[in-house]
Amino acid sequence: MSEDGLTTIGQEFKGERGDLIPILQRAQDLYGYLRPDAIRMISRWLKISENEIFGVATFFAQFRFHPPGQHHIKICLGTACHVKGGEQILTIATHRLGVGAGETTADGKYDLDRVACLGCCALAPVVAFDDKIYSQMSVLKIQRILDGQKID
Repeated sequence: MSEDGLTTIGQEFKGERGDLIPILQRAQDLYGYLRPDAIRMISRWLKISENEIFGVATFFAQFRFHPPGQHHIKICLGTACHVKGGEQILTIATHRLGVGAGETTADGKYDLDRVACLGCCALAPVVAFDDKIYSQMSVLKIQRILDGQKID
């Protein structure tokens, strides 16, 4: 492999098919997401088609295909959060930000993700904004967060 950090990553592995996921994890750590050129290089190095790599990477929620934003919003859609309005909160966030789940706003300010569980089921529905968990979320509360207002 070539290109700065990817070369270093390549030196840690033998170049076998089984190395794919750890290599993707390292590439994402390096760039913050899986860049198309990195996938192309990994494809050539491991002799795996880019389509197969995308198939593997999209199976796992940990991989991103867009650069991360300055602020990270994760909306929980686990059972408890879903039942208590998580989908509506996600819908409002996608409309307000103009992006879908797994994407970053054009200005690079926010990235939005839907997650299966944040481990706070008793506080449902929950949203993580950067490193802070907001419990018992509502449509009004997510709008306030996106407007930059403090909420308790």
